[in-house]
Amino acid sequence: MDLILWRHAEAEAGEPDLGRRLTQKGEKQARRMAEWLHAHLPDSAKIVASPAARAQQTAQALAELAHRKFKTLDAIAPGASADEVLAAVGWPDGKSPVVVVGHQPTLGWVASKVMTGEELPWSIKKAAVWWLQSRSRDGEEQAVLRTVINPDLL
Repeated sequence: MDLILWRHAEAEAGEPDLGRRLTQKGEKQARRMAEWLHAHLPDSAKIVASPAARAQQTAQALAELAHRKFKTLDAIAPGASADEVLAAVGWPDGKSPVVVVGHQPTLGWVASKVMTGEELPWSIKKAAVWWLQSRSRDGEEQAVLRTVINPDLL
């Protein structure tokens, strides 16, 4: 299974937290990463997003470009645990690649849990993508880090 963690792009400050929208810079970041993802994702990939406006806008950039729909999942809202996110997407046994558009610190916890088995305070930059993959080798389940990229490198 491919698990693509995509942190929402830069958002404005303020309250309520779930209503915070992307800044102009954030909109550009989301478009740039959406273009990269669209060029690399298989057609079978699913997109899921937090209900927060900034995550919805980030996911929408890819959905529009790829002519796909995305699903909103409360299980990846701000404050979610790594285990909640992994359960919601079916890691590591899911059949389709999944793009998870979410938040810090949750996505950092997810990445560290997948790679080390522990929730550690790893930081994922705004609008960055961490692409992880599960595989079985010699009867052993493994996690592979395929790529980490942020919009400043595109």
